[in-house]
Amino acid sequence: MQKTNVGIDMLFEVSWEVCNKVGGIYTVLSTKAKELHKNFGDKLVFMGPDIWTEGNGSPCFIERKTLLKNAASKVKLPFGISIRIGRWNIPGSPMVVLVGYKGMFEELNRIYGDMWNVYGVDSLHAYGDYDESCAFAVASAIVADALVSHLKVKSSGVVAHFDEWTTGMGLLYLKHINPGIATVFTTHATSIGRSICGNGKPLYDYFTGYDGDQMARELNMVSKHSLEKAAAFQADCFTTVSEVTARECRQLLGIAPQVITPNGFEPDFVPSSSKYVRQRNAGRTRLLKIASFLSDRSWPEDTFIVATSGRNEYRNKGIDLYLDSVDRLRNRDLGRNVLSLVLVPAWVKEPSGALIADLTDGGDVRPQPDWLTHRLNNEESDAIACRIRRMQEESGSDKTKVVFVPCYLDGNDGIVNLSYYDLLPALDMTVFPSYYEPWGYTPLESIAFGVPTVSSDKAGFGQWVQSTFGDSAQTGVEVVSRSDSNYGSCADRIADMIESYSGIPENEYKALRAAAVRTSKAADWTFFIEKYYEAYSYALAKSRERMYCK
Repeated sequence: MQKTNVGIDMLFEVSWEVCNKVGGIYTVLSTKAKELHKNFGDKLVFMGPDIWTEGNGSPCFIERKTLLKNAASKVKLPFGISIRIGRWNIPGSPMVVLVGYKGMFEELNRIYGDMWNVYGVDSLHAYGDYDESCAFAVASAIVADALVSHLKVKSSGVVAHFDEWTTGMGLLYLKHINPGIATVFTTHATSIGRSICGNGKPLYDYFTGYDGDQMARELNMVSKHSLEKAAAFQADCFTTVSEVTARECRQLLGIAPQVITPNGFEPDFVPSSSKYVRQRNAGRTRLLKIASFLSDRSWPEDTFIVATSGRNEYRNKGIDLYLDSVDRLRNRDLGRNVLSLVLVPAWVKEPSGALIADLTDGGDVRPQPDWLTHRLNNEESDAIACRIRRMQEESGSDKTKVVFVPCYLDGNDGIVNLSYYDLLPALDMTVFPSYYEPWGYTPLESIAFGVPTVSSDKAGFGQWVQSTFGDSAQTGVEVVSRSDSNYGSCADRIADMIESYSGIPENEYKALRAAAVRTSKAADWTFFIEKYYEAYSYALAKSRERMYCK
């Protein structure tokens, strides 16, 4: 695709998840970086938190002290702020500035006072991660302003993009100290919408009756909501990732995003055909071996492997619905064995010692419980563990098995020892029936790897599939319609899907996998990145108009 010129001399993007894998935003940034770098080269600078130590460095940061005209040693920064400059070791190898922000904590009360006086941000009721997020965000704003001065770039050609409420204070502070810089703010999920769902309240049946400010007071979310709302209103361009979340912003924040920027995928993460086959075989061998030791019986090679994965949000991510759907399979006359995986990080204590012994020595020591690969610190209270334990206590078909893998799949977990992307090809189907999901990276990743998937119409990705394509035969994606009153019928339908897919003849299944890959290509960043260019252009125009009118 031809380079797009939107008049940018320097583009910053600030996020807590730059070189710091926490959740889906990391995937957004690390996969779109290649397309942005193609267009902007080293005019593009990502900014993330320097939370690393000498003994525990970021695995994806490569330090290069001479970049940005030796800014790491030459730029003088206040409040004990420090910077390290290098490359992010991902496709595109974009430039990165890691910001040390600990000295900012002493300044926060003064800054909170200024932000209340200028923008009405109520930080009085802050708690939890609010202070640390704001310290990093403001430090990043100070660094961005200092780099613009050091590099002698005109502010009118600079765009600073801030992701999520965690960086909102940085946007406001940068606008305060250098209003000539154009700002973009993206909410990937509103803090109050996520909180409504996380507290078990029905979001959809009463959606138009919710008032964001009132709910923030009720749910003790005043500071985060106030900050996010101010950033959305003050940004030169406010964006979100889907029409699902745009509707949420209009209702709960009181402002409609100017541009919707859907999340694409970088195909460089998908292995070549020959490597894919090797990964599929290796992954399946490992998973079936683990399942065999956990159930004390062998699982045949043709076992149908289905999984869910992602952030540990039991209700929001539809993990509850997935498990209830799988539970229904126990009472069905299945033609194939079905192994159901929950690949969701939890509060891991250690890998199961007994399982390690079995995998290394072929011993006969049985780990307890027989569905958990790693011991948890809170096995008696973890929602996923409690639900699976109840399932295990009930009788049912011996053709089904649930295994909970509660760790980050980074290739070094002690049991699976394969990364998530290395394991994906081993799966036959994935299920992500989210109740609350602004976009939905996990189903997009699945189809990019040729794994048919289930999404929901409450996910931005699910809605995109419905509006762009047709049925699952054409897409490799099933989309279930969720509401606050159809949980049981959704569980039945997903169980039907898993049973149906497990019985598809091999030739039809190959066609389904091919359809999934074709669908993923329509979500390639080469297409979706244009919406970011639109957002940057909008922000630049708004900024220049604002400065001209002064």
